[in-house]
Amino acid sequence: MSGPAPEDEPEPVQVPDRSAHDVGAFDLGDFDLGSLAREGLWEPQEQVNTAEAGQHEGLGRVRLHFTPADKSYAVPPGVTVFDAASWNGIAIDSTCGGHGTCKKCKVQVTGGEVPASRLDERAFNPEQLATGWRLACRVTATTDLSVDVPPLATRPKAATVGVGRQVILRPAVQKRFVRLDEPTLHDQRPDLRRLTDAVDDLALRPTLHVLRRLPRVLRESDFALTAVVVDDLLIDVEPGDTTATRHAIAFDLGTTTVVATLLDLGTGTPVAVASMLNAQQPFGADVITRISATMLDPTALDRMRELAIQTLNTLVGEVCDEAGIERSSVYELAVAGNATMTALLLGVDPEALGVAPFVMTADHFTSLTAADIGIGVHPVAPVQVFPALGAYVGGDIVAGMLASGMDRDKRLRLFIDVGTNCEIVLADGETIVATAAPAGPAFEGGAIRCGMRAASGAIEVVQIGTDTVSVQVISSGADTTVAPVGLCGSGLVDAVAELVRVGLLDRTGRFVADGDAAVAHPQLADRLTRVGEERVFVLAWLGDEGDVSDSVYVSQRDVRELQFAKAAIATGWSLLCAELEVDPRDVQQVLLAGSFGSYLSPGNAVRIGLVPELPVLRIVSAGNVAGEGAKMSLLSMPERAGAATLLKEVRYLELSDRADFNDRFIDQLSFPG
Repeated sequence: MSGPAPEDEPEPVQVPDRSAHDVGAFDLGDFDLGSLAREGLWEPQEQVNTAEAGQHEGLGRVRLHFTPADKSYAVPPGVTVFDAASWNGIAIDSTCGGHGTCKKCKVQVTGGEVPASRLDERAFNPEQLATGWRLACRVTATTDLSVDVPPLATRPKAATVGVGRQVILRPAVQKRFVRLDEPTLHDQRPDLRRLTDAVDDLALRPTLHVLRRLPRVLRESDFALTAVVVDDLLIDVEPGDTTATRHAIAFDLGTTTVVATLLDLGTGTPVAVASMLNAQQPFGADVITRISATMLDPTALDRMRELAIQTLNTLVGEVCDEAGIERSSVYELAVAGNATMTALLLGVDPEALGVAPFVMTADHFTSLTAADIGIGVHPVAPVQVFPALGAYVGGDIVAGMLASGMDRDKRLRLFIDVGTNCEIVLADGETIVATAAPAGPAFEGGAIRCGMRAASGAIEVVQIGTDTVSVQVISSGADTTVAPVGLCGSGLVDAVAELVRVGLLDRTGRFVADGDAAVAHPQLADRLTRVGEERVFVLAWLGDEGDVSDSVYVSQRDVRELQFAKAAIATGWSLLCAELEVDPRDVQQVLLAGSFGSYLSPGNAVRIGLVPELPVLRIVSAGNVAGEGAKMSLLSMPERAGAATLLKEVRYLELSDRADFNDRFIDQLSFPG
């Protein structure tokens, strides 16, 4: 449903019940929790009580009015505000998909009474609770409510360029301007043959779109026209000489952020680039929660497909408007995304990707057009979807390997794309092995008390001295004085690494005793305090100094989340090194890919054990290599063939099938000494 309902008759919507169990990106069920607890590396979490928000009879409808969107909907009693909003296109921030674990879905109830849940009491201070602030996933609609939804940061800080290689400019899209002889009684060749005879160096396959346009275009242009060809497919004929205009768009279809780059295929240069938050965000921050949504609700797949298409079309409009070109002059698209994002874009059921044995519907897709998918460029523009290696090493990683030349370099190189699902590739010039590690959402601010995406107001750099703490905050536009409001992934890594370096966190990840902190760092000791029963270290006082409720801090549980994430990744690359029988210290180059990798401090990545213990000069921020690979496939047909060849050269290692994964994971939890 879309659009506001009439004031006297709110729009009805059917919302299925959500399953009571939580599906997360990181499952501790495979680990010996007793061992973790004895080592002080895991603490049991209190389970979310889904009944605590009140009971209802489940009859009739209640009305929800959302501001500032000014939209009203009638929903069944007992539906959560988060679900009702997501189902109807109202974006509420969340990284867990509304399962009650991330505490990001903060809204203000401005009309109606809603009792505070126990999770609300942990997420908000008493003043906020009194003014109606609640977690949307904990508010069940038992009466009519008015809900104010804070604006969602749809433009997170993202890497739009990355490490690439020079390529021979040989795009699939070609244009040929021809002047044809007009038909006569002595020359009655069909229009199509007249054209193909003039372009006799190409074996053209005409589309129905061309056959419908050809008679009119020929005669309106006095038989002077331009043939638009992609590989051997004749996709259009245009009146006059339009050979100076031919474009393509490369998409990096990320779980969190989507990047679009408009290419001038005549020169091989990017002419516009744009990025935005993937509009599927209300369904969760990671692929597992989005797969789970399709399993719990039969309509979720269609809705997520529509949101993916909406995201791509928004970016198409932005890059075309910036370059001042018509959307119809974009003749080819390339999409590099993980297997789940690709499936959701194409409307393919992703359930098999989320349950063992983790099987893809297909590892490559052919003969797709923009019209098939619903992308608003030239309707017959072919869409090149990057092939995938496996359920959790998708087309984005194949594109990244293509861009970084993992199959060409003779050095021992480690490629790590850090995210909720972390893909890892190791190559020695002869053999390429790859795997995926379930890192969870910590690197993107998920499951972190003060965590947020890398948007305006997020602390992204932290430095701790003997008596001072300095932070660098992401700002948007010309405003460079933005106050901190939260902590993004790179800031979390910096903060924990610095706390380890100065000795306020021990190797197991525990904060040191208050007395020890007071002796070692008396000027910092007041920052090591508590929120409830949990110990925290304050990075920035937002109100009065000493008021921890109004501050940005790192909690003990945040440290544990980071330890689990970095241990999963370290276990992945250590197993790949064992597979090739090499020592991690012999790695000659580490490529940190993706937006997070672009802003991660190499030194701090080493300090927490996220990457092997190597000189920092061997660690390179590779940036958006998935997007670079997608661009290369549009600019060069040989590179496109190289991407397909990679599927045959890479050996995939499934971590969940390794008997030694649990022991190695536990070994990697502590910080390096």
